[in-house]
Formats: sequence, C-alpha cells, structure tokens
Amino acid sequence: MSGAPRIPGADDSPRGWQTDRARAPVATKIVIAGGFGVGKTTFVGSVSEITPLQTEALMTRASVDVDDLSAVPQKLTTTVAMDFGRITLESDLVLYLFGTPGQQRFRFMWDDLVRGAIGAVVMADTQRLEDCWPALDYFESCGLPYLVAVNHFEGTTCYSAEDVREALSVPSRVPLTVMDARRRMSVIDVLQQLVRHAMEGAKAGR
Repeated sequence: MSGAPRIPGADDSPRGWQTDRARAPVATKIVIAGGFGVGKTTFVGSVSEITPLQTEALMTRASVDVDDLSAVPQKLTTTVAMDFGRITLESDLVLYLFGTPGQQRFRFMWDDLVRGAIGAVVMADTQRLEDCWPALDYFESCGLPYLVAVNHFEGTTCYSAEDVREALSVPSRVPLTVMDARRRMSVIDVLQQLVRHAMEGAKAGR
C-alpha cells in the first residue's frame, strides 16, 4: 500500500475533498484497530446508526493459554472476524466502520479489512500500552493515515496525551487523543479528527 489514500468519488485536486450538497453522499471506510479487549466493539457500537454486525464468540478453555485475560478478567467474548457499523457524519459523508480482531492469530485478516480505507483509529489502553504496538507498526509501514485514541474511563489512571505519545513514541504528525469508547459524542469527535487528518494528508500529497 503506497501513496495517499483516496476517498471514493473524490477527484485528485483539493476541491475533491470539499463537500457538495448536490451530489450523492460519499461513502468512506474507517478501520478501528488495537489490542485484545481495548474497546473496539464498544467503539463501533456506540455510534453505529444501524444494528452493528458483530462476530463475537464465547471465550473457551481452549483460549486460556493463547489470550491474556489478566487485564480484562471480565471479558467473556472475543471478536473473531470483524465488527461493522455505519455513521453519517454529514449529509454527504457516510463512514463505514470496520473493527479488527485484536489477537495476533487473526492478524492475517488485516490486509483485507484495511483495503480501501482512508484511515484508521488505533485504540490504546494505558494499562497495557504495548498491546497497540503491532497496530502502530502496521499502519506506519503501509502508509495509511491513523490516529491514536486512548480509551479512558472511570477507575483507570488518566494520563496526559503527551505522556502517552512519549511512551508509545508516536510521531508528532499523528493525532493522539483521550476518549471514552462508551460515549457517542466522544467517539464522533475521534472520527471527525481522523477524517480531517486524512484530508490534510491527501491535500499535502502524503
């Protein structure tokens, strides 16, 4: 994957990114990635205007030695293919959200899920930041615009965005924000930031 991502229906000039009320809505694809149990399914479900498609399977004893549940002992299910949802950000901008499975053994599916996306949200949990490193490495290597969304909620330590950026060694050009995947407006704000970031990158020819 190389070159700047392109929104279907947009031309190659900066004007192609401008909204046009007279034309049909532009449909774009966003990928939601991150470690196991970081909140990707919750993220998609919080904003989807359709009933989300979820491929959740019950955790079984067979996964005990494969999936580390120490940080999420209450987790009983896991995504085995993808989560899918849709949200209309503007009257002419529709986002299709694809949540990736978090476990390493499902990583082979990422290339198919990412194909055609304009950007990605990499979710991070400050209790286990290392779990999002594979996703960070993946999007850096393929050149897809992404941002980092730290999923913070009651009962967890709140760190500043800059502290998390330093801990993850995230480049300054990559947006990093603190959010709560359970709150619709918090998730919408993340998606708006990602769309702006992707647009800026496309205009700059990145």
